[in-house]
Amino acid sequence: MTPRKRAENFRGVEAQLRELERGDGEGTLTFADGSTLHVSSLGKPFFPKAGITKGALMRYYTRVASALLPEIEGRALVLKRYPDGVAGPMFFQQNAGEHVPEVVRVATLDTVELGAKPRIIGGDLATLLYTVQLGAIEVHPWLSRVEDVDAPDRCLIDLDPGDDVPFGDVAALAREVVRIAEACGLTVALKTSGASGIHIVLPLPPRTTYETSATLALHLAEAVVAANPESATIERGVKARPKKSIYVDALQNARGKSMAAPYSVRARPAASVSAPLRPRDLTSRLRIDAFTVGTMPARITRVGDLWGDAIATRPTARTLAQALAALQHASAASPPRRGRSARSRAGGTHVGPATGRRARSA
Repeated sequence: MTPRKRAENFRGVEAQLRELERGDGEGTLTFADGSTLHVSSLGKPFFPKAGITKGALMRYYTRVASALLPEIEGRALVLKRYPDGVAGPMFFQQNAGEHVPEVVRVATLDTVELGAKPRIIGGDLATLLYTVQLGAIEVHPWLSRVEDVDAPDRCLIDLDPGDDVPFGDVAALAREVVRIAEACGLTVALKTSGASGIHIVLPLPPRTTYETSATLALHLAEAVVAANPESATIERGVKARPKKSIYVDALQNARGKSMAAPYSVRARPAASVSAPLRPRDLTSRLRIDAFTVGTMPARITRVGDLWGDAIATRPTARTLAQALAALQHASAASPPRRGRSARSRAGGTHVGPATGRRARSA
């Protein structure tokens, strides 16, 4: 299916949603391949402060699907469900659950603790809207695809500021992370977390292990702290961190871990979005609240899919090995880690081969 045809199909689904919202907020969506999905309670307020309903959230995801779906293609999704919107309780859902509609993509993944379990797999619009139907406001894909769940294709660094840190300081530190990573020959993809920080994501070569990814993240974090001791820390304990410091979180790179996808809405009152950035966006003028459900579609139209462009270039295994050596040397001046080793803290669930329903086009 051509990009133009996909866009036309997505607009058709958006029109169906609007029609259902004009009625009683319940009905059946029909997708390009003839498959269907029942949706309901489209008028329920999901973001009362921002005036965004469940139906409006579905329409947002439909509008940004061309950019979002490739990012979550073939990845297990961790659901954070808010059945009553952001003002209500939240609970996690890892397994697909019972009575999953046939249109939804599911694969069975092996875990050491729980054995083989069905998981919802991203990549098509029907599956994405089904997760919203369940109350999943955010989109959280794994760092590896089910075709090779033990080989992550990206490494995550999360800059998590303290409450007393201006966001401009986070942007400045992100520039430092980019500088250090690029000096080692690594490609960097940037986005706001949509909450309070910035995500720096490093594409990885094929067949990279989670152990290597975790080591890369740790060495990069230590190198950043060594170069910026006045503003950055790898101290995990919140109370033990220096005042006005930014936590350089490198501990999310393990089997079964996930991150908020680019273009994902976050469960914040203003319906902020995890927004892809260019390095030149990292200025003191950058604001989290500039990127919302209301502004993101127009931004994509204006600047294109910044994330897809940035994440597409993967380094070679040789480049990664050289970067690891350089970062280890650069991090030699980093303060020692406290408590358990970073590797033991990263933890994670072992995930094995996957089987599941055949992927459908959106």
